[in-house]
Amino acid sequence: MGVPVPTELLLLLLLTPGFQEAAEACSCSPAHPQQQFCHSEIVIRAKISGEKIVSPGNNSSPYMKLIQYEIKLIKMFKGFEKVKDIQYVYTPVFSSLCGIQLDSSNKVQYLLSGNMLSDGKVSIGLCDFIESWDDLSMSQKKNLNYRYQMGCDCRIATCYTVPCSTTMENECLWTDWLMDNSLAGEQARQFACIKRSDGSCSWYRGGAPPEKDFLDISDP
Repeated sequence: MGVPVPTELLLLLLLTPGFQEAAEACSCSPAHPQQQFCHSEIVIRAKISGEKIVSPGNNSSPYMKLIQYEIKLIKMFKGFEKVKDIQYVYTPVFSSLCGIQLDSSNKVQYLLSGNMLSDGKVSIGLCDFIESWDDLSMSQKKNLNYRYQMGCDCRIATCYTVPCSTTMENECLWTDWLMDNSLAGEQARQFACIKRSDGSCSWYRGGAPPEKDFLDISDP
């Protein structure tokens, strides 16, 4: 289960001699939306109302430049204890540094996740949970409100080849890559991995949060 490199650390690495030549592509470990939610400090629903290029600390290096997206916050799902309101989010200019291009016409609503930098800026990138709101499934929208958070103590293990099995009680096996060769399969779009009363974790789909110990619970 990989964790994206924070933009702040990435920018520090860029100051290291030889690193710029090595940073040719953004690489993200496969992650279920719940993992992306749990690893993020900030998760919001917003529109992008404007953008401009900024240079942190007036650094002239093109690799240090960021896109500053001005946002209109619609709803906050995570991060209440860190910030009350968000006006801007930041991403590297280059996609090779995991920068992400968003529609700034104020027409598209996005689900944005990211992390706080030491200076209070919210950093987002290609490895974060970022989707057009209309492209999210109904289950994903419900899961953002409480279900993903309920499962942050669970571990989601990605299954790449057969055989594969869970190794711990608090683990859910994610098989989308094996079954569909996709990170946006049924489990990613419809399910959340939630801890049960006995401390084990299992996949759940739809409906209210689980109250009984079933292996799986589904909408009819």
